[in-house]
Amino acid sequence: MNKIAFITGISGQDGSYLAEHLLDLGYEIHGLIRRQSLTERQTERIDHIDHKLNLHYGDMTDEHCLYKIIQEVQPDEIYNLAAMSHVKVSFDMPAFTIKTNSLGTLNILEAIRNSSPQSKFYQASSSEMFGNNIDNDGFQRLSTPMNPVSPYGSSKLMSYNLTKQYRTGYKLYACNGILFNHESPRRGTTFVTNKVVKTAVEIKYGIKNVLKLGNLDSHRDWGHSYDYVRAMHLILNYETPRDWVVSTGETKSVRNLCEYTFNQMGMNYNDYIIQDEKYFRKEEVNYLRGDSTEIREIFGWKPKYTFNAMIDEMIDFWQSKLK
Repeated sequence: MNKIAFITGISGQDGSYLAEHLLDLGYEIHGLIRRQSLTERQTERIDHIDHKLNLHYGDMTDEHCLYKIIQEVQPDEIYNLAAMSHVKVSFDMPAFTIKTNSLGTLNILEAIRNSSPQSKFYQASSSEMFGNNIDNDGFQRLSTPMNPVSPYGSSKLMSYNLTKQYRTGYKLYACNGILFNHESPRRGTTFVTNKVVKTAVEIKYGIKNVLKLGNLDSHRDWGHSYDYVRAMHLILNYETPRDWVVSTGETKSVRNLCEYTFNQMGMNYNDYIIQDEKYFRKEEVNYLRGDSTEIREIFGWKPKYTFNAMIDEMIDFWQSKLK
């Protein structure tokens, strides 16, 4: 029989790439989506595979709904990718962020414990949990102290610890994947990578004339979502449950991102960027660079996309869409 996977947040960037990957591996896919009054574009990222998916309406804050779905589906693997994922917005909506991300994770772990304890569970953890802590060699890893500086990072740290607790306390197969920043053409345009690329293309075509950003000197370890969902599946099929870091091991600044993107279209980013206080965080994570040595050595995993190749793909996407 084919394996069954249940993906929360299936209509998001990671959820859509993961669904494609698992379908290629022969999985039966179930996914959780939130009901919205405006249904147009709600499932845009998965419309091309909609006929192969089993979609369920629900919400991470509704424990009864999660219990019912998991009890009925009895999935082999559960990937918890649903979240309020915008760091800056989490300062404006801290309660919603905690309820969705932290209590949502607790709800799904309780549903697994009580109705499907054989299910393997993957928790999408975040490099934002480290805050500004970094080891002396310039990397963050599992042993690096975690001290988040945003409601989003705090919510993810609680989920991370809950996953570890349910693994040790209830003997569930529960894993954390600490994924550093990962992008793609499917990334929301309020996130800095796709915002920069889309706006640069719009400026090139005369649709806009400026790009407003916050801190240009924050550094991130940026990879491609396609590469990272492959890592998620490897993590959940290891012989024992444990936690992992997934990253490129390289870091770029927002300034580097802008410079490369505008250069690719024959423009100087300095001519178009305005720094706006509106886009600065209340407390900034300055530098992220993950040590993914273990997942590379044990699984042979490595990114197929370079930073430049990822940005080039995003540029091509917006050029074809906006022309």
